[in-house]
Amino acid sequence: MPVARPELSDCRVIAHVDMDCFYVQVEQRKQPSLRGQPTAVVQYNSWQGGGLIAVSYEARKFGVKRSMRGDEAKQVCPEIHLVQVPVARGKADLNAYRNAGSEVVSILSRRGRCERASIDEVYLDLTIAAEAMLADNPSECLETISEEVVQSHVLGLEEVGSDARENVRHWFTRSDASRRDKLLACGAFIVAELRLQVLEETEFTCSAGIAHNKMLAKLASGMNKPAQQTVVPFSSVSKLLRTLPIKKMKQLGGKLGTSLQIDLGVNTVGDMLQFSEEKLQGYYGVNTGSWLWNTARGINGEEVKGRLLPNSHGSGKTFPGPRALKTVASVGKWLNELCDELSERLQSDLEQNKRIAHTLTLHAHAYKSNDGDSFRKFPSKSCPLRYGTSKIKEDALSLFQAGLREYLGLFNVKISGNQNNGWGITGLSVTASKIVAIPSGTRSILNYFHNQEEAFPQVKLSSEQLIQDAPLLSPSEDSLESGGHLTLQTIEPWIACREENEETKYSMSLDRQEEDKNTCKEKLPDKETSICSSPDAEVYRGWEKDQNESSRDYLTVKIRDSLESEDGKRKSNKEKGMSTISRYFQSQLSGSLLKAEHANTSRLSESSSLSDRQSELPQENSPARGESSVDTHLCSQIKLKRPSWSYDIDKIDQDVLNELPKQIQEEVQAWLRPQKRPNTVKKDLGITRYFLPAKDK
Repeated sequence: MPVARPELSDCRVIAHVDMDCFYVQVEQRKQPSLRGQPTAVVQYNSWQGGGLIAVSYEARKFGVKRSMRGDEAKQVCPEIHLVQVPVARGKADLNAYRNAGSEVVSILSRRGRCERASIDEVYLDLTIAAEAMLADNPSECLETISEEVVQSHVLGLEEVGSDARENVRHWFTRSDASRRDKLLACGAFIVAELRLQVLEETEFTCSAGIAHNKMLAKLASGMNKPAQQTVVPFSSVSKLLRTLPIKKMKQLGGKLGTSLQIDLGVNTVGDMLQFSEEKLQGYYGVNTGSWLWNTARGINGEEVKGRLLPNSHGSGKTFPGPRALKTVASVGKWLNELCDELSERLQSDLEQNKRIAHTLTLHAHAYKSNDGDSFRKFPSKSCPLRYGTSKIKEDALSLFQAGLREYLGLFNVKISGNQNNGWGITGLSVTASKIVAIPSGTRSILNYFHNQEEAFPQVKLSSEQLIQDAPLLSPSEDSLESGGHLTLQTIEPWIACREENEETKYSMSLDRQEEDKNTCKEKLPDKETSICSSPDAEVYRGWEKDQNESSRDYLTVKIRDSLESEDGKRKSNKEKGMSTISRYFQSQLSGSLLKAEHANTSRLSESSSLSDRQSELPQENSPARGESSVDTHLCSQIKLKRPSWSYDIDKIDQDVLNELPKQIQEEVQAWLRPQKRPNTVKKDLGITRYFLPAKDK
């Protein structure tokens, strides 16, 4: 399989910016008196003075190294200031450093595409900005060059002696330089300007490397520190890599680098030039072999991803030596602490950046004291991430138990409590990954209910007001037609009030039917006037009275039946706990049914008026006395239309379903993927049949 090869004549301008001793600089900004003093940031663990996290350049001059502990550092440099890293939940709290790093990133991203690689390093793609500068104001036309640019290190130039800066100035202003070198020179101008802006706005110093790809820029940024920048021209790439130790190259510091040393005798990057691409592919596969061949020649086509935010969130802790965790209970305790921090960062990312993570992964380092296979790695385990601290804790513990069973070879056996089979955990971490932006138009179920509370604020009303307003909250007519949504808040006042005032509701509902009927009468011609000329006036009045009485009886029975049915469902739900979504919609439909019956009953008087007009027509156009058209019309009107519900399966957001309670999730999944029942499922039935009221038998 052919592998795409990046162009040898790469004309991109890539910069790698590294914040110098970043942890120390953050602490020095908090305490300005520490500036210029030998300083180190130490862990919260006080054993032997704590492990060193970061060491200032002033302390390094005395021989202090990061591998030392605080007590040893004081022996080497008695004047050193040890600053303890903040502590939260029994472990280091790095939020202050993350926030400070975000300040720097926001400044660097002003001139090009920015990729935040870690808490204190950033990649910049300055190609577009450099091309624009080269077209508008090339460096060879500049009359003056800032001192920060002149202090740059250009790989391949002689920098010894009094003429070192003049050589650098000449390199930047050459008129016969290649286009690649001119673009790099413009990139160096831009990076120098950005570094000065970072210093002025945040008080942090940065070092940078400018090259044609990410790999070379990363190597160059660490060559001259602190607060300096290094440029790698295309002509100097081979010189840089020829003597570079293989372990210094990114992605070659682990097993792959060791294999190159043992199997091929490669000790420097330049040593790989002696092997053909085919031979490297034969040892390490097509993709890895081609990557090694390109790396030996300084070729790297990796793009700078436009990412200002981290790819993942993680929280971890080590338990070395006697502090190793040896029971599931102790592991569970620390998992709770780690998951608390992870959940807090996820929630912050969701609120500030509108991003969600999809995968939860547990990593651990372990040992077995009673087994010769103690070198076996503890397997990492992953599962879909569920938001909520308690859910993350529950899933993390399940992942650990699954990994522990696999590690110990005890499959299908649950290990809990203080049980231990000679194992110990020396490192533990939880990570949330696959973080993506929430698609536009997607609404969280939590926001959904929150918006409903705003749309229907809880106002203290009297029982009469609640009863009178209850039909207005019917989902099938008012709420849905106006673009509203269904919420429990819209029906709870009605149900609660009905419990206390059922008899009052019956009478008031009937009174409202009568009021609506009178309103309809006012809009129609006066019945007495239109009917008095008819010989059947008295007969009609008697019929109207009978119809009104039967309508009142019919409505009373229907209302009582619907209320009793809904009360029964509500009581059943109380016994079972939380109501399911189908019961919820059934209660909503009963409210729609009452309102629909109300509207149809109000048409009785209109139907009566239509019969009056028919009585004034000539006899030959009127129906026979025994065939009442009014009866037929009323019978057609009295049939209530059942509300219909529908949905588009392509528009259902699985992430929203995952936020629902488990009971409702199972029910909705059953709707979306119903179980097959041979010879019983009708083709024309869908999810809507769950929401339809039961048909009268």
